[in-house]
Amino acid sequence: MPATGQPAPDFTLRNQDGELVRLSDLRGQRVIIFAFPKANTMGCNNQACGFRDTLPQIQAQDAVVLGISADSESTLAKWKAERSLGYDLLSDPQHIMLDAWGAWGVDMRLFKLPMITRSYWVVDEDGILVEQEIGVRPQTSVEKALTALERLAQSKRTVK
Repeated sequence: MPATGQPAPDFTLRNQDGELVRLSDLRGQRVIIFAFPKANTMGCNNQACGFRDTLPQIQAQDAVVLGISADSESTLAKWKAERSLGYDLLSDPQHIMLDAWGAWGVDMRLFKLPMITRSYWVVDEDGILVEQEIGVRPQTSVEKALTALERLAQSKRTVK
């Protein structure tokens, strides 16, 4: 799992349209990444739509949002269209990024099965991981990620 304050590990995944998205290609922008267990389920709808509804605030701070799950590209494309999500959804069917970033593992609460843990990460414009939480409620992930982004913007203004 990456450490806060350290460079965010790079990854390349396909989005809902089959296009490759590489984290390092987003340098110069702030990035909110959120992991969700399964598209079009209640908690995931709440989380994804929460990021959709705050997208204007996020974009005003020169930031982008990426949602990540193990769902197929076609499932993500359908969900994105149904929910009018204005950001990329990335498919990680082998759980490579999710595992490396600490959001894939055995959930001891639910039948001890491997699963994706709802999480969020905030990466600054220099590629540094500035905040993360593994195991978070849907709406809380939106609120905390937005607060972290605002705090980051404030600290950058103070430094200038």
